[in-house]
Amino acid sequence: MSSQHIETQTTPATRDIHRALASLQEELEAVDYYQQRSDVTSDAELKAILEHNRDEEIEHAVMLSEWLRRRMPKFDEQMKAYIFSKGSITQAEASASGDGPSESSAGDLGIGKLH
Repeated sequence: MSSQHIETQTTPATRDIHRALASLQEELEAVDYYQQRSDVTSDAELKAILEHNRDEEIEHAVMLSEWLRRRMPKFDEQMKAYIFSKGSITQAEASASGDGPSESSAGDLGIGKLH
């Protein structure tokens, strides 16, 4: 979808969300670039600068994520389910979706009684 189409066919709120999501992608790409570059440099001072820059990009990504959380209920719901959770992330996802084993189904296949 072209930017012009987005500007004419969507609400102002959706356009702002699009801008935030595009910016978040760019920030995460920058984190990746700085991480890779800091891994391969042999110059300690350059490594420190690259790591500093990476950390600044992480800050920007987190700020954008919080902005999205405040404006998109599904982001809020999912962040509350996973951010700062303990244990296996995939186990938490399975439990939240009902795909994982529950205490009452321990020991069975979760498909009900076989006759």
